[in-house]
Amino acid sequence: MDDRSYLAHRLRAGKVLVMTGAGLSTDSGLPDYRGPDGVRRVQPMTVAEFRAGAAARQRYWSRSYVGWTRFRTAEPNPAHDHLARLEGAGLLAATITQNVDGLAQRAGSRTVIELHGNLGRAICLDCRSTVDREWVQREFTRLNPAFAADAERARNLPLRPDGDVDIDESLIHDITLVHCPTCGSDLLKPDVVMFGESVPKPLVDHCFDLVAASRTLLVVGSSLGVMSGYRFARRAAALEVPIVLMNTGWSRAEEIATRHVHRPLREVLQEAVWDVLGDVPGTDSGSESGD
Repeated sequence: MDDRSYLAHRLRAGKVLVMTGAGLSTDSGLPDYRGPDGVRRVQPMTVAEFRAGAAARQRYWSRSYVGWTRFRTAEPNPAHDHLARLEGAGLLAATITQNVDGLAQRAGSRTVIELHGNLGRAICLDCRSTVDREWVQREFTRLNPAFAADAERARNLPLRPDGDVDIDESLIHDITLVHCPTCGSDLLKPDVVMFGESVPKPLVDHCFDLVAASRTLLVVGSSLGVMSGYRFARRAAALEVPIVLMNTGWSRAEEIATRHVHRPLREVLQEAVWDVLGDVPGTDSGSESGD
């Protein structure tokens, strides 16, 4: 059975648990973390660095401030749309996403577990209250008008996977940090799991339960290079749940996977919609047609 037929077979069986990674959002203009060979492109700030002092937080929020304007305007791409349609047809049990962009939900997926949080929120490390990221952006602008004006020079720099840009250090001067509106702390951070942090255990346990209840684990656009996601593939393998990898590069789970489909996501998922939902290529089927 070829890859296309096998994927259609697994989808028709239902109870497919999807795990998505940064590769799902590259067609939306958001870069992924690793090249085709699996080597990490950038080294993000760790939570220990973030906590260490105000200078690190000034650097983080300055870079994030510049990148946010572009990050927040990213739109779901056809691969997101295809997954939403497959979920709507009752074939997908849930989606565990390692992405922090919220694009799966905007495309129409309803049962989405955000393993690593969402950049659309910020959280206080002291009192644990959350605030909307747009509020942080407005406050940062109000508190740092000179930087906000200078930052226009950096708007077109390459966006990094965490939604920031690598701006020149000379731009980061006299930055006033935004403080938590609840407790007044300056330890506001994006509500995402930074390197050095752990995914909450109840969330991990819930994901393990989803793996155990699934008939297939479909990994879309993720190399599973970090244990945070790879552990779910390991659990699926231990439970003899078939694992289908879908990306164009290296995967840490290659040796335990049932299939590895090395083709562009939007093409493979478009074919799945045609094969499983009965859509006819070339007909008007919403945003999926003409890909």
